[in-house]
Amino acid sequence: MNDDERIIKDIGLFAKNIKEIESIKLLGKEENVVEMAKNYAEDTNYYLEKEDKMTAFGCITYAHGLLDAVRLIHGLI
Repeated sequence: MNDDERIIKDIGLFAKNIKEIESIKLLGKEENVVEMAKNYAEDTNYYLEKEDKMTAFGCITYAHGLLDAVRLIHGLI
């Protein structure tokens, strides 16, 4: 799997996981964390277009980390 394929796969996984979050009530600052995760996921596409794969991968990885924190709090992982 090349870098582009890996990043695209991670974007798909993020989309799947963000849908899971839509069904729960977010508490306190969790909404902010989810919004930050979405912003990082969007940044991933920007950096892919610029062919900056290292930054794109960093963005999607960070987006997953933020989202996973919220998913963990709510017992989804």
